[in-house]
Amino acid sequence: MDKNSGNVLLALLTGAAIGFGVGVLYAPEEGKKTRKKIKRNVEKTSHDITDRLSKAQKELTKTATKKRDRFERNLDKAISNMSYKADDIIATLETKLEELKKQKA
Repeated sequence: MDKNSGNVLLALLTGAAIGFGVGVLYAPEEGKKTRKKIKRNVEKTSHDITDRLSKAQKELTKTATKKRDRFERNLDKAISNMSYKADDIIATLETKLEELKKQKA
């Protein structure tokens, strides 16, 4: 879930909750029924938000895991390439050292 869709969702839920609250408060019902309606709506909205946050957390965890795995693969490749290059450099230096020893002898 990207940031914009999360903000839009939050705005929609907030607007719906405010609209419902205003509508219920102006409805011609007795206080007990009104309080029950408000309580049900708060519980429903709370449950919806909890579900959406849970889904967002799972998606974020999944994305982070993918990124970490990709980073580890790239790091392993880089280390492997560096190892081969280090071996090449050492071999070249040993060859040069042998050449210098032959020149001095």
